[in-house]
Amino acid sequence: MNKIYKKALVIAVCLSSVGFTLNSCKDAIDIEQPGLLDDATLFTSVSNLNDYLIGSVYANMDINNDIYFSAVFTDEVKPGAGSGGQEYEIHRYFIDPTTGLTTGIWAQHYLVINRVNRLLAGAANVTPANAEQKKQYDYVIAQARAIRAYCYLQLETFFAPDMKDPNGLGVLLLKDVPVVDTKLPRSKNQDVYDFINADLDYARSILTSYTTLPFPTPTPPATSIPLNRYYVNKRFVNAVSARFNLYRGNYALAKQYAQDVISNSGISLTGAAAYPNMWNDTSEGEILFALNRLATGNGSSIGTRWNTNSSSITGNPMWALGRNLFNIINTTPGDVRRTVYVDASSIIDPNYLTSTSPRDTDQLVVDKYPGKTSAATRNDLKVFRLSEMYFILAECETAANNFAGAATLIQQVRAKRYNSGTAPLPVYASSTAAYADILKERRVDLALEGHRYIDLKRLAVAAGVTMDRNQTDDVVTVTNLPNNSYKYTLPIPVQEINLNSQVQQNPGY
Repeated sequence: MNKIYKKALVIAVCLSSVGFTLNSCKDAIDIEQPGLLDDATLFTSVSNLNDYLIGSVYANMDINNDIYFSAVFTDEVKPGAGSGGQEYEIHRYFIDPTTGLTTGIWAQHYLVINRVNRLLAGAANVTPANAEQKKQYDYVIAQARAIRAYCYLQLETFFAPDMKDPNGLGVLLLKDVPVVDTKLPRSKNQDVYDFINADLDYARSILTSYTTLPFPTPTPPATSIPLNRYYVNKRFVNAVSARFNLYRGNYALAKQYAQDVISNSGISLTGAAAYPNMWNDTSEGEILFALNRLATGNGSSIGTRWNTNSSSITGNPMWALGRNLFNIINTTPGDVRRTVYVDASSIIDPNYLTSTSPRDTDQLVVDKYPGKTSAATRNDLKVFRLSEMYFILAECETAANNFAGAATLIQQVRAKRYNSGTAPLPVYASSTAAYADILKERRVDLALEGHRYIDLKRLAVAAGVTMDRNQTDDVVTVTNLPNNSYKYTLPIPVQEINLNSQVQQNPGY
């Protein structure tokens, strides 16, 4: 096997496994691992490229850590009755470069980036035999590059101090498979953005013409199958573009791409009657893209983050829904999210504020990830949903002082979530009021999907609000992290700092 590739793969595996020590990784670098394939053998055909895309790129995509950190660190959850104290330090804002969960976010996305880079390097030596293979070849490359762009967006989201500053600190920009002793400084945001845009533009140019996959996965060729939520397509590319441009403050492009997804994705907002099926994975609903988690198989189980065995009071709940988040959905008549997010077996204490043990008397069991049939803790990870595109448009309209347009978009989402009554049209007298209501609706509709951390960083000041924990959301005195805290940006992991002297740590750490 090419020695550069082998070393890069060993490092990626080490970084993605917090239990490995730096010394054990170093010792493994120069060992010829039994059974390793030579790259010339591995990447010999379009079929091999596609198998690698499915088995090594898609299979390693994971936002479990992203979702869990965002929920625990902010105001989405509180300790459950079955908690053993796991991640309490994160819930109380104690994070530093050694924090395993934040290291996991960094390592997971770079692992996927490294796999994409390796795929692209291997693809350079593969020549499609005919026009049909060339179509398949282009499709593999387009998917891989779109995935790489998404991973860089996630890294920027968590580790860039100010995404709206083009000259601000970005993340490490790995354009190809690095040699083992490569030491790169952090790139400025604009350099990372240019790379993201190049990947997205390429992917969009290829994927625009597809309404079906050119071949089923993982083994082509055979009869084409329809596009679905588990594979990268044009709507994925435009959803990434919409979120990316919103976060960096390019509202014109954010609006363009969000509108394109809404108009051309072929799906619509899910109504209240069908809403539960989107979360138990029996229907696609308004999901634009999800990471498939079969009932049995590889991939993380998001349900075990909240409940040990099942999403019920007897399932040993480790984290419960935050009380103030529950209060919003519990006091909104007809909101289907009340029954979807909180299991019917929950213990709801109307006197929770005066209870001497609210963790025991007020158990709001998280049920947004109820599991699949015969797999109580496994659900697909919803990466993009259509409602987010409506929220992006609403922010863009607010930035343009079109408060009526923003209000209409928020009402459209709320109307689909009510199983009785009607959703009133909000009236915004100022941008502050509009941002506050958009942030509130994002808090509810995108709860436990990995958005709250970045949303508070982006919007809390403009909305005139702060993090919003209830005083019963911990067993110690509850505080809310102040707006503009440096902790709204994660630290670069100590493993990266120790291995790469060129990396600059984020402010405050």
